[in-house]
Amino acid sequence: MNVQVVDLPAPVGSRRQFWQHFVEMVVVMLLSMAILGAVVSTVFALAGHANLLHYTALRGLLMTGYMVVGMALWMRHRRHAWARVVEMSTAMAVPYILLIGPFLAGVIGKALFLAVMHVLMLPSMYVAMVLRRDDYEQDHRHHDPRDGEPVHH
Repeated sequence: MNVQVVDLPAPVGSRRQFWQHFVEMVVVMLLSMAILGAVVSTVFALAGHANLLHYTALRGLLMTGYMVVGMALWMRHRRHAWARVVEMSTAMAVPYILLIGPFLAGVIGKALFLAVMHVLMLPSMYVAMVLRRDDYEQDHRHHDPRDGEPVHH
């Protein structure tokens, strides 16, 4: 019996897929921030540090970490390459890195620091995605399960 392997054309990227990736990551980030935040707050409370999260710089760092962890796990689940995960994680940390100095110097207040940090995360993610448009415009099924790179035939 002769089996012929047919090479399918590379899938065409779409804006719909791009925005689906973006929305998925935002939803996962919010969920992970809520879930991991509750777990960490409980652990701190049990250790006698219930008010630890009133330290705004630490709170911003933890919130960024919660979102990065959730997003990274989701991206790997969706078969993105480790390089894309690292790029996106870095993009998500940029707002914290940019704002922590002005916050610690007293230039911006607590509420503004946290609000702007969260708001800036979205355009930062968008830029990371636009720079790798081929990856984010592909259906997840078209990422190579071995390394997460888009499969181009």
